Amino acid sequence: MKFAASTVRSSIDSPLGRIILAASDGRLAGLWFAGQRHQADSAAWPEDPQHPVLQRARAQLGEYFAGVRREFDLPLDLEGGSAFEQSVWRALLAIPFGSSASYRAISAAIGKPLAVRAVGGAIGRNPLSIVVPCHRVLGADGALTGYAGGLDRKTRLLQLEGIL
Repeated sequence: MKFAASTVRSSIDSPLGRIILAASDGRLAGLWFAGQRHQADSAAWPEDPQHPVLQRARAQLGEYFAGVRREFDLPLDLEGGSAFEQSVWRALLAIPFGSSASYRAISAAIGKPLAVRAVGGAIGRNPLSIVVPCHRVLGADGALTGYAGGLDRKTRLLQLEGIL
Protein backbone atom coordinates (compact mmCIF):
# COMPACT_ATOMS: atom_id res chain seq x y z
CA MET A 1 0.00 0.00 0.00
CA LYS A 2 1.11 3.51 -0.78
CA PHE A 3 0.05 6.45 1.36
CA ALA A 4 0.49 10.16 0.71
CA ALA A 5 3.21 12.07 2.54
CA SER A 6 0.43 14.19 4.04
CA THR A 7 -1.18 11.22 5.85
CA VAL A 8 -2.23 11.84 9.45
CA ARG A 9 -3.75 9.48 12.00
CA SER A 10 -6.05 9.20 14.95
CA SER A 11 -7.71 6.37 16.82
CA ILE A 12 -10.95 5.40 18.49
CA ASP A 13 -11.92 2.75 20.99
CA SER A 14 -14.76 0.61 19.69
CA PRO A 15 -16.75 -2.34 21.06
CA LEU A 16 -14.43 -4.54 18.96
CA GLY A 17 -11.17 -2.96 20.10
CA ARG A 18 -8.99 -0.03 19.18
CA ILE A 19 -9.33 1.29 15.62
CA ILE A 20 -6.59 3.24 13.86
CA LEU A 21 -7.79 5.85 11.35
CA ALA A 22 -5.74 7.60 8.67
CA ALA A 23 -6.55 10.49 6.35
CA SER A 24 -4.74 12.18 3.51
CA ASP A 25 -5.68 15.05 1.26
CA GLY A 26 -9.14 15.39 2.80
CA ARG A 27 -10.08 11.72 2.42
CA LEU A 28 -10.16 8.69 4.69
CA ALA A 29 -7.22 6.50 3.66
CA GLY A 30 -7.15 3.85 6.35
CA LEU A 31 -9.21 2.14 9.03
CA TRP A 32 -7.68 -0.87 10.78
CA PHE A 33 -8.26 -2.72 14.00
CA ALA A 34 -5.07 -2.37 16.02
CA GLY A 35 -2.79 -5.27 15.18
CA GLN A 36 -4.77 -6.64 12.24
CA ARG A 37 -3.04 -8.23 9.27
CA HIS A 38 -1.96 -5.89 6.48
CA GLN A 39 -2.20 -2.86 8.77
CA ALA A 40 -0.05 0.01 7.55
CA ASP A 41 2.83 1.16 9.72
CA SER A 42 1.38 4.45 10.92
CA ALA A 43 4.12 5.29 13.45
CA ALA A 44 5.60 8.06 11.27
CA TRP A 45 2.25 9.72 10.58
CA PRO A 46 1.49 12.66 12.85
CA GLU A 47 -1.40 12.30 15.26
CA ASP A 48 -4.19 14.74 14.28
CA PRO A 49 -7.42 14.05 16.17
CA GLN A 50 -8.83 17.39 14.96
CA HIS A 51 -8.57 16.48 11.27
CA PRO A 52 -12.12 16.98 9.89
CA VAL A 53 -12.28 13.65 8.03
CA LEU A 54 -11.01 11.75 11.06
CA GLN A 55 -13.56 13.52 13.27
CA ARG A 56 -16.36 12.57 10.86
CA ALA A 57 -15.10 8.99 10.69
CA ARG A 58 -15.03 8.68 14.50
CA ALA A 59 -18.57 10.10 14.76
CA GLN A 60 -19.93 7.81 12.03
CA LEU A 61 -18.24 4.74 13.53
CA GLY A 62 -19.86 5.59 16.87
CA GLU A 63 -23.25 5.74 15.17
CA TYR A 64 -22.57 2.47 13.32
CA PHE A 65 -21.67 0.61 16.50
CA ALA A 66 -24.72 2.13 18.24
CA GLY A 67 -26.90 0.61 15.50
CA VAL A 68 -28.12 3.92 14.06
CA ARG A 69 -25.89 4.21 10.96
CA ARG A 70 -26.18 1.81 8.05
CA GLU A 71 -24.09 3.66 5.46
CA PHE A 72 -20.94 5.73 5.76
CA ASP A 73 -20.73 9.13 4.15
CA LEU A 74 -17.02 9.80 3.96
CA PRO A 75 -14.68 10.77 1.13
CA LEU A 76 -12.44 7.75 0.56
CA ASP A 77 -8.89 7.40 -0.72
CA LEU A 78 -8.53 3.98 -2.35
CA GLU A 79 -5.58 4.99 -4.51
CA GLY A 80 -2.97 3.20 -2.41
CA GLY A 81 -3.81 -0.14 -4.01
CA SER A 82 -3.23 -1.54 -7.48
CA ALA A 83 -5.87 -1.01 -10.16
CA PHE A 84 -7.11 -4.56 -9.51
CA GLU A 85 -7.33 -4.01 -5.74
CA GLN A 86 -9.17 -0.75 -6.26
CA SER A 87 -11.73 -2.48 -8.50
CA VAL A 88 -12.31 -5.11 -5.79
CA TRP A 89 -12.67 -2.48 -3.06
CA ARG A 90 -15.17 -0.52 -5.18
CA ALA A 91 -17.18 -3.72 -5.68
CA LEU A 92 -17.27 -4.19 -1.90
CA LEU A 93 -18.87 -0.75 -1.57
CA ALA A 94 -21.84 -2.07 -3.57
CA ILE A 95 -22.73 -4.69 -0.93
CA PRO A 96 -25.56 -3.10 1.06
CA PHE A 97 -25.86 -3.12 4.83
CA GLY A 98 -27.52 -6.33 6.00
CA SER A 99 -26.45 -8.24 2.88
CA SER A 100 -23.52 -10.42 1.97
CA ALA A 101 -21.76 -11.57 -1.18
CA SER A 102 -19.45 -14.43 -2.08
CA TYR A 103 -15.89 -14.13 -3.33
CA ARG A 104 -17.12 -15.58 -6.62
CA ALA A 105 -19.81 -12.88 -6.88
CA ILE A 106 -17.22 -10.16 -6.33
CA SER A 107 -14.99 -11.77 -8.98
CA ALA A 108 -17.88 -11.75 -11.43
CA ALA A 109 -18.81 -8.16 -10.53
CA ILE A 110 -15.37 -6.91 -11.54
CA GLY A 111 -15.39 -8.93 -14.76
CA LYS A 112 -12.79 -11.46 -13.58
CA PRO A 113 -14.85 -14.58 -12.80
CA LEU A 114 -11.80 -16.85 -12.53
CA ALA A 115 -9.86 -14.55 -10.20
CA VAL A 116 -11.50 -15.72 -6.97
CA ARG A 117 -8.20 -16.26 -5.12
CA ALA A 118 -6.81 -12.91 -6.25
CA VAL A 119 -10.04 -11.25 -5.17
CA GLY A 120 -9.67 -12.87 -1.76
CA GLY A 121 -6.15 -11.45 -1.50
CA ALA A 122 -7.31 -7.96 -2.45
CA ILE A 123 -10.14 -8.16 0.08
CA GLY A 124 -7.64 -9.11 2.77
CA ARG A 125 -5.58 -6.02 1.96
CA ASN A 126 -8.58 -3.66 2.11
CA PRO A 127 -7.24 -0.57 3.92
CA LEU A 128 -10.69 0.64 5.01
CA SER A 129 -12.24 -2.09 7.14
CA ILE A 130 -15.91 -1.63 8.02
CA VAL A 131 -16.35 1.42 5.73
CA VAL A 132 -15.40 -0.68 2.70
CA PRO A 133 -17.34 -3.71 3.97
CA CYS A 134 -15.02 -6.66 3.40
CA HIS A 135 -16.64 -8.35 6.41
CA ARG A 136 -19.76 -8.88 4.26
CA VAL A 137 -17.93 -11.33 1.98
CA LEU A 138 -18.59 -14.98 2.78
CA GLY A 139 -17.58 -18.31 1.30
CA ALA A 140 -19.70 -19.78 -1.50
CA ASP A 141 -21.64 -21.88 1.02
CA GLY A 142 -22.14 -18.92 3.36
CA ALA A 143 -19.25 -19.97 5.59
CA LEU A 144 -17.24 -17.40 7.46
CA THR A 145 -13.84 -17.18 5.87
CA GLY A 146 -10.76 -15.10 6.62
CA TYR A 147 -10.90 -11.56 7.87
CA ALA A 148 -7.77 -9.47 8.46
CA GLY A 149 -9.29 -8.16 11.70
CA GLY A 150 -10.04 -11.69 12.96
CA LEU A 151 -13.01 -14.02 12.56
CA ASP A 152 -14.43 -13.03 15.95
CA ARG A 153 -14.70 -9.42 14.81
CA LYS A 154 -16.15 -10.48 11.46
CA THR A 155 -18.80 -12.50 13.30
CA ARG A 156 -19.67 -9.57 15.53
CA LEU A 157 -19.88 -7.14 12.60
CA LEU A 158 -22.18 -9.52 10.72
CA GLN A 159 -24.34 -9.89 13.85
CA LEU A 160 -24.50 -6.12 14.25
CA GLU A 161 -25.79 -5.87 10.68
CA GLY A 162 -28.30 -8.70 11.11
CA ILE A 163 -26.54 -10.96 8.60
CA LEU A 164 -25.89 -13.73 11.17
